[in-house]
Amino acid sequence: MIDHIDLEIIKLLRENARLQWKQIGENVHMSGAAVANRIQRLEDLGVIEGYTVKINEKKMGNIYSAFVIVMIKDYQHTKFQEFIKGRDEIKEAHRVSGDPCFILKVEVSEQLQLSNLLDEILIYGHYRINISMGKFK
Repeated sequence: MIDHIDLEIIKLLRENARLQWKQIGENVHMSGAAVANRIQRLEDLGVIEGYTVKINEKKMGNIYSAFVIVMIKDYQHTKFQEFIKGRDEIKEAHRVSGDPCFILKVEVSEQLQLSNLLDEILIYGHYRINISMGKFK
């Protein structure tokens, strides 16, 4: 069972996964050891699946962000999923219900790179694209 303290620990880890147990404990009024036990339990339950870093794509040289909505033809979902696994410029891929089959978040450093990706997507189906004008959150 997850309680309000677990939720607060998760909130703190979402903000900064590098916080030390003692620092988290100060915020939730527990010892570092007690926080460690709770985090371990959350990991064992599968609530916490892993830890990651947040990358600023613009500072990495990826100045174009696009959302590509893909409609797959001829039931090629499995082949398309294999295709997107090997593509570093595809940062997120969601299979969705409704009219489109997939929504992709793409980050590239130049328009030609995006154009080449879109050409390859045409093998699997057709697409619509939206270029991001800025990130707000």
